[in-house]
Amino acid sequence: MIQGIIIYNKKEKDITDYSLLRLLEASKQKNINLKVITPDQFELVVTKDDKNSILIDDKITNLPDFVLPRIGSATSFYALSVIRQLEYLGVYVCNSANSINYVKDKLFMHQILSQSRLPTPKTMLAKFPIDTSVVKREVGLPLIIKNVTGTQGRGIYLCESEEKFLDIMELIYTNNENANIILQEFIETSFGKDLRVFVLGGKVIGCMQRKSKSGFKANFSKGAEALPYKLTSEIEWISTETARLLNLDVAGIDLLFGKNGKYLVCEANSSPQFEGLEKITGKGIAENILDYILVRIGCKLINN
Repeated sequence: MIQGIIIYNKKEKDITDYSLLRLLEASKQKNINLKVITPDQFELVVTKDDKNSILIDDKITNLPDFVLPRIGSATSFYALSVIRQLEYLGVYVCNSANSINYVKDKLFMHQILSQSRLPTPKTMLAKFPIDTSVVKREVGLPLIIKNVTGTQGRGIYLCESEEKFLDIMELIYTNNENANIILQEFIETSFGKDLRVFVLGGKVIGCMQRKSKSGFKANFSKGAEALPYKLTSEIEWISTETARLLNLDVAGIDLLFGKNGKYLVCEANSSPQFEGLEKITGKGIAENILDYILVRIGCKLINN
């Protein structure tokens, strides 16, 4: 039987996450023994003597056939180190530690994408104390304030005026003068709506529009409506190219609606949720992910 591990921040008995529950359900149908392990259940011991096992709950455990991290931007240094060590030991990890790290740092992600000339909103790293004249000249108002790390719409603010911008930045600076904040161009044509494109193994397997019922955030987890959306060659190319540049085997690519029917890359997610996508498309995203992993494991066994 294939042995797999999902790395998640909660133990299996405490899981309420739809996507995770679906992966566990699908694994039983495919005869995969899939366990959920939290990062702190691992003991990370780096040695040249044992390359066939790891310590979980202080017990020697055989290496799994694959690992599926599902922590996303909340991946801690310790969790990232565990994932990297499993890769070094030859375990297939979907996604790699490096790709998770690329996506976790939103500024770094935009640096990678902009160097490849993919369309993205203009993005600026905030420097305290704030020089508003530079911000207005380079980014403009309104603008979006984001934590460098964050997920599911948390830590994102729309500032429509200079006064509101200064108030928020003063609050952030007062609480943490070393806060890492990015300022991003506001794409008015995408207010309250965006696209979520699900990429698996370099191919788009689902696309939906997310539409907010109130406000500018269009996250499904925040109550946004999920709607079918026709996939175009432009959407497909931008999304697969983003996943390729960030080396993501599985990715949720968020696109904004730009002017003249164009699209801009807003974010990429290394542990994308897929509840809305499954309901909209009727596809078994969880089954597709596990099938892809089984193919990757099979290819690796053949090559070895």
